[in-house]
Amino acid sequence: MTNKINFDLLVDRTHSESDKWGKYRGTDILPMWIADTDFPVAAEITQALHARIEHGVFGYSHPSPALIELVVERIKKLYQWDIKAEWLIWIPGVVNGLNLACRSIGSSGDGVFVPSVIYPPFASAPELSDRIRRPVPMVQSKARWVLDLQWLQQNITSDSRLLLFCNPHNPGGAVYSREELTRLAELAVIRDLIICSDEIHSDLILEPGLKHIPIASLNPDIANRSITLMGTSKSFNMAGLGCSFAIIPQRKLRLEFKKARWGIVPAVNILGLIATQAAYEHGDDWNRQQVDYLRANRDYLIREINQIRGLKLDIVEATFLAWIDVSELKLDNSLAFFEKAGVGLSAGRDFGDDRFMRLNFGCPRSLVEEAVTRIRLAVSDYWAA
Repeated sequence: MTNKINFDLLVDRTHSESDKWGKYRGTDILPMWIADTDFPVAAEITQALHARIEHGVFGYSHPSPALIELVVERIKKLYQWDIKAEWLIWIPGVVNGLNLACRSIGSSGDGVFVPSVIYPPFASAPELSDRIRRPVPMVQSKARWVLDLQWLQQNITSDSRLLLFCNPHNPGGAVYSREELTRLAELAVIRDLIICSDEIHSDLILEPGLKHIPIASLNPDIANRSITLMGTSKSFNMAGLGCSFAIIPQRKLRLEFKKARWGIVPAVNILGLIATQAAYEHGDDWNRQQVDYLRANRDYLIREINQIRGLKLDIVEATFLAWIDVSELKLDNSLAFFEKAGVGLSAGRDFGDDRFMRLNFGCPRSLVEEAVTRIRLAVSDYWAA
């Protein structure tokens, strides 16, 4: 019998050196900004970590054969994509992967295509690698924000060989359809474009009937010009343990990626590897319950936010991040406005669009409800002034 997980449990994170909760420590501001959740991990993960800690020795380490096999089998089971163990490169996080992709593809001064609305490390990676960031506009399709592929097709040049892609998208939560991915893949093959695809939220699909599709799984042609980034940090709330992996089928790309990381990016720590193995061995039922809980939080948010004058929230197909349109309020400083209301959100300007704010609903429902109450009161006072 499956144990029901209590996602309503309030865990005090204020004294845990948490980035999320430390930012507003000592204030009455609910932290709903950075993208980690407030849920304790699956019990099996904690148990596996305890067992490894009791061993008492924490020297240099590497992924176990069992973990590598788990990943290979998982990718085949979930996406019908046959990958090989040698395609895997273990890294501390997908942000490392984005920067390594920029450093390993093309040359100094080359352009890197990046979604115009995206979480901040995407925007900084090209410049940190002495590349030029070339924003790709986002367009609305069925109330979702996705890449403008027509614009991209018209603006690819020989000195722009890399696209940093995000699916599911952060922010906004769009899950790209097979048709959209196929169109992008065909464009990449025809125009000699490499795609580095951040798929860290792939286990957090909220919308019934949708399924995550790695773009590299479509066919061998796009696989050979893809770097796929995955891991457990978002779906199993283990960002602080720093364990992710890149899947790179093409040998030359893989070697260049490895070369770029040498001496700069460390190996994944042993506890991250242990936790990831436990998550993939035992955590799927926990995550299914988490997705159900997040879906209910999302549905509540969409219903309540859209009843507040001046705010709009479209469908969030995946992730635990709501992308709220606040443009009708015409605020000079949206972040300060909501902080004054007692809710700490992520500023849309940091993601490329000042008309929006991002709200993390990966927390107990009581916190989401309190945030909505505070937002509703602040906006009501705004209109009354």
